Amino acid sequence: MQDVIVVGGGLAGLVAAQEAASRDKRVLLLDQEGSQSLGGQAFWSLGGLFMVDTPEQRRMGIRDTHALATSDWMGSAQFDRPEDANPRRVAEAYLAFAAGEMRPWLHSIGMRWFPVVGWAERGGEMAHGHGNSVPRFHVTWGTGPGVVAPFERLVRAQEDAGRIRFGFRHRVTHLIVENGVAKGVRGEILAEDQADRGKSTSREVVGDFEHRAEAIVVTSGGIGGDHERVRHYWPEDRLGKAPKRMVSGVPDYVDGQMQRVAEAAGAGIINGDRMWHYTEGVANWDPIWPNHGIRILPGPSSMWFDALGTRMEAPYMPGFDSLGTLKRILSTGYEHSWFVLTQKIIEKEFALSGSEQNPDLTSGKWREVLKGRLMSKGAPAPVEAFKAHGEDFVVADRLEDLVAGMNKITPQTPVSFERIRDQILARDAQIDSPYCKDAQVTAIRGARNYRGDRLIRTAKPHRILDASNGPLIAVRLNILTRKSLGGLHTDETGQVLRADGSVFEGLFAAGEVAGFGGGGYHGYNALEGTFLGGCIFSGRAAGRAV
Repeated sequence: MQDVIVVGGGLAGLVAAQEAASRDKRVLLLDQEGSQSLGGQAFWSLGGLFMVDTPEQRRMGIRDTHALATSDWMGSAQFDRPEDANPRRVAEAYLAFAAGEMRPWLHSIGMRWFPVVGWAERGGEMAHGHGNSVPRFHVTWGTGPGVVAPFERLVRAQEDAGRIRFGFRHRVTHLIVENGVAKGVRGEILAEDQADRGKSTSREVVGDFEHRAEAIVVTSGGIGGDHERVRHYWPEDRLGKAPKRMVSGVPDYVDGQMQRVAEAAGAGIINGDRMWHYTEGVANWDPIWPNHGIRILPGPSSMWFDALGTRMEAPYMPGFDSLGTLKRILSTGYEHSWFVLTQKIIEKEFALSGSEQNPDLTSGKWREVLKGRLMSKGAPAPVEAFKAHGEDFVVADRLEDLVAGMNKITPQTPVSFERIRDQILARDAQIDSPYCKDAQVTAIRGARNYRGDRLIRTAKPHRILDASNGPLIAVRLNILTRKSLGGLHTDETGQVLRADGSVFEGLFAAGEVAGFGGGGYHGYNALEGTFLGGCIFSGRAAGRAV
């Protein structure tokens, strides 16, 4: 008999299991995938963590405070619903954690961070609105695997001590509820499948199971792999019509099934219409899971055009406002957009999200980073591979040929060469003068005021149509599914609430299935680095509460 059952072996599940076991609880950790997938979506991430007033920030000349981070978070979250009371409390608790105990604690279990702090989600409008005022995106050495490894090591040690045991290939289909209290789980045992991490696995059922415990912790992730489910929750009133075509930023088993199981048992779900999808998705030329998409993490210099060939206005610029840009793109009636850039820009500014697309950072070795990013010719090797093989990339020496290539990819929505040319020429005319009315050029200059951007993330301003900066590159960008910002309604401890707000005894939740805490601690917008951070924070809270 176990004391705690954790459903889901991702980052939040590992943290919750470790915290419970460290309090001498006997823990059973269940996951529908095999042991090779332990760590879940965190493994595939870039490993970014939102932290506040860190040594890494101070070394880069960044002044950050708990108060400034709180102002940025609340301006981005825009909490406006009665049910946002718990998400707000969780957000406040996370901000105190991120500005205090978080870094020392993670450092003590072995995590380290790349010294250049990234500046994500810059906002671009009002100081009291969405966006990070300063760089806060701390990339973990080892990327996603480097985040997972310390917790997997701790959990394996607890397994050796007899406090944690695993049930892989166990798919929970029902919660056992007696007298209103969650008492256990039942479900199906799936056939063994040794497919590589992220690959689709067999759904052949070879048995069933039932396990009971004093507490159940649901840490099963989001819904991004089920596009119909995403469309079901899509907020058309805020973002526009749901896309018919999207690429997947997560494997197909990230389908929200366990959230539905909990809801059927009486758990409350809030903020299901809040979600976080990216606009810079490209089809992976070497896919791991079905419809596999990769996000481009661009610097600020690429020119961004909508599907009709109109350059998008501020703040819809690379790296500034993800959901605002998503709405702007969909307002055209189409689902794609275009980057137009130069070889100099792609070499300095393009990064691809994900551990597998950043082998140098994933290695955790300075030698590999220097070789891959500073000493090699061209863009990083994974970026050059997409440029050579990706179906969304066009490369040409002349703009006429570039536009012809763009129209070959999207013949149903051709863009005008003359219109594209005129907009680029107008932008180029702003480059040489210290006076400028182009918001993006001003933003590029502002980015280069930050030492980290000037060193490795922002190209020196130059004319797009100057042949010496070429060749020219165009990239068709697709909507990429990623994160659920709402989910199971919990309090600050991870205790799940029912639809009427009462306590669902015996049931807890953490990670993405709970909107990363509270049922949506981001509100409407994320500041990046807050997904892994939310899994760690909410998993720890639930593990300490059970």
